[in-house]
Amino acid sequence: MANMINWFETIDSTNSEAIRRFIQCDDFTVFAAKFQTGGRGQKGSKWESAPGENLTFSIILKPKNIKAQDQFIIAQVVTVGLKRYLKERGVESTIKWPNDIYVGEKKVCGILIENFVSGDTLSGSIVGIGLNVNQTLFKSDAPNPVSMSMITSEVFDIKKELEFLSNVIKELYESADSSPSLSFLKKLEMEYLGSLYRREGFHLYQEMPEGEVFKARISGIDSSACLILEREDGGVKRYSFKEIKYII
Repeated sequence: MANMINWFETIDSTNSEAIRRFIQCDDFTVFAAKFQTGGRGQKGSKWESAPGENLTFSIILKPKNIKAQDQFIIAQVVTVGLKRYLKERGVESTIKWPNDIYVGEKKVCGILIENFVSGDTLSGSIVGIGLNVNQTLFKSDAPNPVSMSMITSEVFDIKKELEFLSNVIKELYESADSSPSLSFLKKLEMEYLGSLYRREGFHLYQEMPEGEVFKARISGIDSSACLILEREDGGVKRYSFKEIKYII
């Protein structure tokens, strides 16, 4: 069955459109735009995207079997799906915790996930994705952008790429939501962990807001999706999103 993809020439934000139309939409409805006037990134930042050159889209998810305490499965599904898709296109990437996609030291994709919880159930998610595809000149002060075209020297048909990418994510999502086995979820978790940016060795981090800079290595992710860092002196600490900054 083909994905339900709604394309717009221009829109304020595909995430905002997904929120506006969430109730009336089916599971895995996609809103995509050639240009967003108010595209959003993490921490309220704007996402730079030249009109028609990249993929800016949002997916409405209405899972039936994912509990609120397991909502990080959505981030794992989306990031692992993106990594698999990029590999098919000749781009080797890593996942920068919790859910950015990097190629080397450069950011190729940003993801904004908004989860909705009802009791102990994950009642819905809106997954906003900005993937740099064909853009080669970035004018904002974003420190480290890169695109698929800059890596492969190819020009991609963004509508065809969205069809393919959304199918990769959808397959993983349906496997994760259709009464998944513990073995599947464990494999998904291990693929996520094995794909993490800076998975090996010691690197610089900074405690936020504007705290200590220190060297540590990634030890893992805990059950609350916190990043576990081990310092050179053996000390171990868990950090939630926005409590730690990568020094790049």
